[in-house]
Amino acid sequence: MISTIWHTVYPILIAILFFELIIIIHEAGHFAAARMMKIKVNEFSVGMGPKLIQFTKGETKYTLRLILFGGYCAMEGESEESDAENSFSKKKVWQRIFVVVAGALMNLILGVVIIAILSCTQGLIGTTSIAKFDDNAVSNAVLQQGDTIKAIDGMRVYCPSDVSTGLSRSADSTLEMTVLRDGEELQLSVPFEMEDVDGTQFIKMDFWLLGVEKNFSNVVKNVATEWMSYARMVFLSLHDIIIGRFGLSDLSGPVGAVGVVSDAVKVGFTPMLRIMALLTINVGLFNLFPIPALDGWRLFLLIFEGIFRRKLPDKWEWAINGAGLVLLLGLMAVITFSDITKLFR
Repeated sequence: MISTIWHTVYPILIAILFFELIIIIHEAGHFAAARMMKIKVNEFSVGMGPKLIQFTKGETKYTLRLILFGGYCAMEGESEESDAENSFSKKKVWQRIFVVVAGALMNLILGVVIIAILSCTQGLIGTTSIAKFDDNAVSNAVLQQGDTIKAIDGMRVYCPSDVSTGLSRSADSTLEMTVLRDGEELQLSVPFEMEDVDGTQFIKMDFWLLGVEKNFSNVVKNVATEWMSYARMVFLSLHDIIIGRFGLSDLSGPVGAVGVVSDAVKVGFTPMLRIMALLTINVGLFNLFPIPALDGWRLFLLIFEGIFRRKLPDKWEWAINGAGLVLLLGLMAVITFSDITKLFR
């Protein structure tokens, strides 16, 4: 009984710790940049809610809080007026920009590190060439063993993740694919079988991609192309939401994401790290979007200040930030409710 409960609970705990690591890395980026720019950090908190442990070193309080789902780096003069010379508001525009983007930059670097670990520990380096087909495959009516996939529905393909992304985004069972065969690029209409995943139809990938022996060159290339592929997924997903390919019910918030990561933990180390790489790159890029209450909005205001040599009036900034925060929290509430509903279903 105890082992069964533990088998159910431990993947969720690992998933929560992974999320917290992504957040800590983000806030540590802000913290390190603030220290480099000689900005006073009043508090660096791991977690949210009631304090469990607190100590002071130098000018900064370090806090561990009860709910390990969040954290923050509170700087002097960041959200309030301060006359201190070592406050955020007293620093030059370029210094404040560096501090603001440092959190997202650390998330993006973490993505590179995770992908590098995956590339160095896997047996072979994946390519975009077809190695073999499943039994009863449909696509081999057009595709052939040895074909190198160059594009799917107009999307250029550089690495195995691009192949998965291209197949998952199709709305029907026929893909327009560009393949390299015997030195010649061919434009092909390729049929696939569809499968249902939680009420949404997706193409079933019925072939395997070729793996090659590792060397320094192809490992570096794989890290770069996989990172770019994960980053492109963020923008493609946003595009698909805007055009109506996916709705709010298809989005996942913290609850749904924990469920996905915990499922990956049960499968193994590699899928767990792949999900974590995608999440940290997602967090890094999304934070740079110019959405009120996110780092990207602060970056936008700083760029405005740098160009026009004046700040947006405080009352406007507070009003926009407040409205953005309300909308963001409302969206998160809707998505979280959807996540919980899915769990019960």
